[in-house]
Amino acid sequence: MKKFLTVLLVLVMLMGIVSIASAKVNLVLWTKEGEEALDWNKSLIEEFMKANPNITIELVKKTNVEVLREDFLTASLAGAAPDILWTVSDHAGPFVAADIVEAVDTLFDLNIYVDSAMDAVKLEGKYWGIPISNGNQLMLLYNKKLIAEAPKDTDELLAVGKKLTTGGNYALVWNQTEPFWLVPWLGGFKGKVFAEDGVTPTLNTPEMIATLKFLHDMKFDAKIVPPECDYDAADTLFKEGKAAMIINGDWSISGYVSVLGDDLGVARIPKVSATGEWPKPYTSGVYFMLTKGISGDKLKAAQDFIGFVSSKEKQLEGVKLLNRLPAVKEALEDPLITENPILKGSADQMVVGTPMPTVLEMRCNWDSMKPEMLAVLADTKSPEDAAKLMQSSAESCIKSLE
Repeated sequence: MKKFLTVLLVLVMLMGIVSIASAKVNLVLWTKEGEEALDWNKSLIEEFMKANPNITIELVKKTNVEVLREDFLTASLAGAAPDILWTVSDHAGPFVAADIVEAVDTLFDLNIYVDSAMDAVKLEGKYWGIPISNGNQLMLLYNKKLIAEAPKDTDELLAVGKKLTTGGNYALVWNQTEPFWLVPWLGGFKGKVFAEDGVTPTLNTPEMIATLKFLHDMKFDAKIVPPECDYDAADTLFKEGKAAMIINGDWSISGYVSVLGDDLGVARIPKVSATGEWPKPYTSGVYFMLTKGISGDKLKAAQDFIGFVSSKEKQLEGVKLLNRLPAVKEALEDPLITENPILKGSADQMVVGTPMPTVLEMRCNWDSMKPEMLAVLADTKSPEDAAKLMQSSAESCIKSLE
């Protein structure tokens, strides 16, 4: 009888194993990535599915991070959300406020990830994402054929820039349509977008006024940047050799390496001469987020896939393909990073950056800064008036959230 029970127990265990192993799991993953990063998304999924034939992952490419944010909010309300997101840290704020993502504290070993990367998705004492790459910061990239070394400070930037700007060629290009490119300079002028409580806007300040004036002067007095320039225009001018320098993010490095090769240089955004401070771009990275309520086989499959991407091997693969800094501590210490001048330059900029706020109130700040920054850069509003309107607009927006 005892032998029979033992055999029966073994059979039950085997049946359980077969059942788990053969269970079909379908996951839907939305990504914000494009170009080379999207290709990496696809290759990771294909490799993982080949090793796990019981798991299918459907990859859906969203046009950009804003479309992903809006679509995920809508889909979640409709009960049709994807299982996993491949997105950015600043989505944590609105998603947590809407209660549509899962905290990951008990689902993964968070000790393997870089602390600064985890801090970017910490809200209400919990973590809401698993980092894929670290950084996402803006930096100065330059064409060594046009300028041998990066300017060390803004005085040098303006002086050298005037010599380089001639005949349709510019010293510097950057996306003049988004306040994400304003923030590093604000930090260089010793300003912040929030008070110490992390939710009260501080946009009408001498530091913001100084920042707006600097951006205005760079365009209208020094004239070292184009009269009009969005992201695509800046990117094109730099790739075509019509701009010596560009302020862009780590996501752009791979594309510039393919065009410029060894002529690409990476450095910190020049120090603000008036304050002696380095500009402080927002840092975050790219993250996995799990939709609220994911459980059972789907959760296990998602954990396995995220663990696969978090391996040192895959983290370094991402570094090689995309020139983004890894989010896993073990990978960040690899010679692939420490001995690569481009990645070393990216890391050098990251260490003077500051974690991007993920609170819901940050959306109010972004929406309030953008139109006023555009007005200053169109020379239709003074920095003083723009700063006042930024503040009042942000305060009104935040009141509407209550």
